[in-house]
Amino acid sequence: MDTTVVVPAYNEGGRIGQTVQRLVREYPVVVVDDGSSDRTGPEARAAGATVIRNPENDGYITALKRGFREASSDIVVTFDADGEHRPEDIERLVRPIKDDRVDVVLGARTTIPRPSERILNRLTQLKVPVTDSGTGLRALRRDLAVDLELETACTCGTFVLEAAAKDARIGEVPIETRSVQKPRGIAWQHGTQLYHVVRHLLPHC
Repeated sequence: MDTTVVVPAYNEGGRIGQTVQRLVREYPVVVVDDGSSDRTGPEARAAGATVIRNPENDGYITALKRGFREASSDIVVTFDADGEHRPEDIERLVRPIKDDRVDVVLGARTTIPRPSERILNRLTQLKVPVTDSGTGLRALRRDLAVDLELETACTCGTFVLEAAAKDARIGEVPIETRSVQKPRGIAWQHGTQLYHVVRHLLPHC
């Protein structure tokens, strides 16, 4: 089973090139440039990625879903553009899928940084026993990936809950993350995401 790494990216110029360079040594990489105003797209292409550009900034989920459609492999891996994740963890994520033990594998971080994300995670755990439902490093079967609707504010909690609702087998492996110096805005979307997580938890809602 082959693997494609999907990297949604918005204004990651100066970082995306190094991220792609580390990945393309082992995997085909699809970067979805989500309407960046900097050199994200050209830098990713120069580093060896296939670049798909959205004309406008449509958001992480839209970019993610487009990346799933563009991939032609059996397995897709989602990977953050800023270089926070380690390419050497990917094989550990995809191995349980290749062995037909699970359909989705989450890269579980040692710490979840934002309090709002921790709340969403606790709620998700009421239905799915995972330790990190908001991680950006995931591996899953492509046929499942393209079937996910992901009509939510972000992927925290709901990515896992929707996969579970489709009877996907979900696993986790622990990962380490790299410290990345970049501005981090307040995750305002987590307020709206709380509604979506609760909606997925309640039956017939």
